[in-house]
Amino acid sequence: MNPRFSIKAKSAKPSSPAKPADGKALTHPEIRAVVIGIMLAMFLGALDQTIVATALPSIGRSFNDVSNLSWVVTAYLLTATAVTPLYGKLSDIHGRRGIMLIGILLFIAGSIACALAPNMTALILGRVLQGLGGGGLMSLAQTVLADLVSPRERGRYQGYIGAVFASSSVGGPVLGGVISEHLHWSFIFWINLPLGLAALAMSSRTLRRVPFRPRQHKLDLLGAALMITAAIALLLALNWGGTRFPWLSWQIGALAGASAILWMLFALRLVATPEPFLPLTILNNPVVRCASLSGACCMGVLVGLTIFVPLYFEVVRHLSASQSGLALIPMVGCTVVASTISGRAMVFVDHYKRMPLIGLVLGIAALSALAIWPANLPIWGVIGLLAATGFGLGTVFPISTVAMQNAVLPAQVGTATGSANFFRSLVSAVVVALLGAIVLGGVGGATGVSVETLARTASGADLAQAFRFVFMATGLVLAFGLAFMISMEERPLRGPAAQQASASVGSATPVDPTLPERKR
Repeated sequence: MNPRFSIKAKSAKPSSPAKPADGKALTHPEIRAVVIGIMLAMFLGALDQTIVATALPSIGRSFNDVSNLSWVVTAYLLTATAVTPLYGKLSDIHGRRGIMLIGILLFIAGSIACALAPNMTALILGRVLQGLGGGGLMSLAQTVLADLVSPRERGRYQGYIGAVFASSSVGGPVLGGVISEHLHWSFIFWINLPLGLAALAMSSRTLRRVPFRPRQHKLDLLGAALMITAAIALLLALNWGGTRFPWLSWQIGALAGASAILWMLFALRLVATPEPFLPLTILNNPVVRCASLSGACCMGVLVGLTIFVPLYFEVVRHLSASQSGLALIPMVGCTVVASTISGRAMVFVDHYKRMPLIGLVLGIAALSALAIWPANLPIWGVIGLLAATGFGLGTVFPISTVAMQNAVLPAQVGTATGSANFFRSLVSAVVVALLGAIVLGGVGGATGVSVETLARTASGADLAQAFRFVFMATGLVLAFGLAFMISMEERPLRGPAAQQASASVGSATPVDPTLPERKR
């Protein structure tokens, strides 16, 4: 057998049992019940991304405004970015259950505000409130899973997590397209009300069994404020450049300069404060840094494509809203399939990094083909290339998350997961703003127009050229993700033995998981 790709026998026993506050070990069925309990909360966040994507052209049509559509997404991503690390620290202080319930309640309140929005500004503000809650759903779910099982055996639960993303990825685009075409776009937010109440009840019951080891943290609210204002200034410059103001105007220069100054102040804050918004001890870990940035690049590409591909289908390929939703399914579905396969494969292989490396090369090649032939390929060819891109992206997400969690001490998993999700949300917001600037700038900087007006006033060649650069830009971002994945050190995954050793030493002197389990 080739030692560089050895197969490991799967243990028939469950992972080293987690212990809740009462000291009683959780059995595998109990762990599975907790995982199923958090699945609905994860489903809220996952469905919101895919169902909103295909409804965006209808929202722009309803408010007669395409130029601000990207802010429907970036407003959510920005607030989710700012609160994601704070959720990790708050859950360390007060427990996963209470903070998860607060996140779900805020998400429900934001969904109601979005559904009742009378104009684009109110909708964007509603998305801000929604992001305050949604920012904690995904990271807390990942942290709860890390509390329960070891990195090596975490892949056995990827099937449950994959089912969440499969259902939301397949159902979301179709549901969003059908609702926006045959009902009203506001129903894509009203649907979160019954789902959110169900998630609230289920999470409240099952999360009582999650282990809780209180840790004290200081919340760096000033650092969070500096980060979000710096990001807003940058995104405004990207969004307004070439549309409201010329790229070389003093307004765009002022926004860019203000963003640079605020980012420098944010960096100084990270160095100066004892417990900064993003912990430097974790960011200095090379595995955490490379895994987080690779995952962030891939998430930025995925979010950017799910937002702008439906617009591409409508204005370039002349599909309806429901047809655009159907055409988006292969891409997001293949993302889920690849994520599930690569996550479960981590249980069996040593060199788990090979899967995302192959996947990223596949994704870059598919996006390059779309950039070369944005309008000449048959529709089935476009869908096939997008599916290949989604498959390549899917191989990265579980590998980067588990590798990052495996490289830190158990007490740092919540903070490290929050930091990784911070970079994913921030890069996604920047990519969405960049792609919005490319699309609007490529068709003459149209502002305040509907989808029909955009398609009518811009020529087919201009629209195809704009999306040519969209695919080029996402391919470039994916190339950065490939570079970070190549740079990531491939460390052996901890299993039950490592957990037991850590428990025998005690919390005061934990085993350093950054040391290899054995010599290669």
